[in-house]
Amino acid sequence: MNSYKDFIALSPETLPARLGGLAALKQRIGADAKAWKTREVGDGNLNLVFIVEGPKGAVVVKQALPYVRLVGDSWPLPLKRSFFEYHALSRQAERDPGMVPEIFHFDAGQAIIVMEFLSPHIILRRALIAGQELPKIAKDLGLFLARTLFRGSDLCLDTKIRKADLALFADNVALCDITESLVFSDPYYDAKLNRHTAPQLDGIVKELRADRDLKVAAQRLKHIFAATPETLLHGDLHTGSVMVTAEQTRVIDPEFAFYGPMAFDVGMLLANFWMSYFSQSGHETAGNRASMRRYLLKVTVDIWEIFRDEFSRLWHGERTGILYQRSLFEDQGDMLASEQALDLVLHGIWVDMLGFAGVEMHRRILGLAHNADFETIADADLRARCETKALKLGRHLAVNRSHIHSILEVNKLAERLEKDIVT
Repeated sequence: MNSYKDFIALSPETLPARLGGLAALKQRIGADAKAWKTREVGDGNLNLVFIVEGPKGAVVVKQALPYVRLVGDSWPLPLKRSFFEYHALSRQAERDPGMVPEIFHFDAGQAIIVMEFLSPHIILRRALIAGQELPKIAKDLGLFLARTLFRGSDLCLDTKIRKADLALFADNVALCDITESLVFSDPYYDAKLNRHTAPQLDGIVKELRADRDLKVAAQRLKHIFAATPETLLHGDLHTGSVMVTAEQTRVIDPEFAFYGPMAFDVGMLLANFWMSYFSQSGHETAGNRASMRRYLLKVTVDIWEIFRDEFSRLWHGERTGILYQRSLFEDQGDMLASEQALDLVLHGIWVDMLGFAGVEMHRRILGLAHNADFETIADADLRARCETKALKLGRHLAVNRSHIHSILEVNKLAERLEKDIVT
């Protein structure tokens, strides 16, 4: 599994011949590989992604490359990340059934995953850019966060299983290194691969990089990220890692999976809704987006509330691990102590979540990997105004996270920034 000397990248031309003998594909799209239609649709930073269609249906074939696709072969990357993605998807499917695509085949040597083709689903980020107000995403994503984070932790898992998983995912070193550098460090100095809307953002970039409190906060969050293996995380949960219809939500691409702080996935996801909020004025060519802005802020409120409520339900019903054992609390009739412990855990997630959201907003504007929410705004001056508001909110969340009491408080500040009340 660790040797990739025989690795060969797929192409639309070679895929049918190379994978045509797989029963998983023949069963789902047709036995005659010559009748398959293959197209490469990957628009992410790392991998090849193909849609393969035949007389009986379609599948997705995802293949890792031995380098960062966004940069090229000057940035090598282990192919083994597909191994971690496969195992993360398997565990997420168990912990929140129906929320990830079904896996049909995995080839570790060629770093290939064959999985369910989600149709007519579209990437959530694209839907938000288009102004679509999807009714189910807050509930689905709030439940997914609570179920996967709780059920992958020492609150729930048998300790032997949990520690074996911790050891397995600890080897996802290269992708953790990307996060540790690109999220927590690179935005705060003149790193080689950084980019931003220039010269419009030059002033605020200089200000943020000289901000002592912000840099200390970012490094404290990096410390928490690196030293708190609480649960199996998705590791890169944003609106580009979610596919949707009006009725269904599916989470994809957990190749950054590792054991880390529960708050990380929550913060990363919410940050992307706040960035979408600030980007809306750049997408108003077809009409006013006031309703969309209200919707996005409500989504942040609902995700947190649903996460908190489901986490609490699991605390009461599935707390079977080594942490906060029932023998110390409920079994002695001390329900209040259990509630006190739950409040303590949720408060810790809350505070760290805000910080992770703040640095995620910074890295998506100042670092290497940017969001289409802002990047698709053609007018650089308008784009920079949208980005500046997000940068200011991000700074507030990272530095003042211990003094913020509710999502509504965050959203009120976002509304003031949107109206240019805060300077």
